[in-house]
Amino acid sequence: MQGKVVLVTGGAKRVGAAICRRLHAAGASIALHYHTSQHEAAALQDELNALRADSVASFSADLLDLDALPKLVQQTLANFGRLDGLVNNASSFYPTPLQTASEADWHDLLGTNLKAPLFLAQAAAAELRRTHGSIVNIVDIHAERPMQGHLVYSIAKGGLRALTLGLAQELAPEVRVNGVAPGPILWPQHRDWNDAAKREAIVAQTLLKRVGEPDDIAKTVAFLLNDAPYITGQIISVDGGKSINT
Repeated sequence: MQGKVVLVTGGAKRVGAAICRRLHAAGASIALHYHTSQHEAAALQDELNALRADSVASFSADLLDLDALPKLVQQTLANFGRLDGLVNNASSFYPTPLQTASEADWHDLLGTNLKAPLFLAQAAAAELRRTHGSIVNIVDIHAERPMQGHLVYSIAKGGLRALTLGLAQELAPEVRVNGVAPGPILWPQHRDWNDAAKREAIVAQTLLKRVGEPDDIAKTVAFLLNDAPYITGQIISVDGGKSINT
């Protein structure tokens, strides 16, 4: 990926940081988006720039603000002069049972997981067509099998799955668009996921009987961006076999 530039949303920590590190190690320059994780973004930027000077720039944006999305693309172009890849990784996640789901939940979960990827793709489309670039959306295995108690989140990821396929049609033949659907990789930080028995039950549903690593997602993202020139409109599940065993 020497000479290529990739914009990664939510790239400051967790899976997003693993994606940034993996793409950077492959030679890409990284436009690292963050919202509130300024400390983590700065630390990762310093870490990667120490390995290769001026190869990472970080930009803060609230993805719920539509005006911020084209600005994010413009900042990337102003800093690096090009854009070859977009990874829509940023995501809100928390329980929304039917009886308590609110309009605010809908606005937040649909905004980060679906609306922002759509309008970021729109903002980046012209440049990605010019560079014959690629988009990778981080979907979820629950886009097809909704997660109990997470109704609005499941709807949002279901929409992101449809968006991935639709964008592959809209942006062909110049731009490839694919998705990665993680299973149990990192446990959510919400208190509802502190239950050890709940975690063990989920791991037991995988065929490999273990959780995955953030780099498992990052490797798949790197493959789709750079090593899959004849793959578009596909979503790869990286879930230890959970989605076919439940």
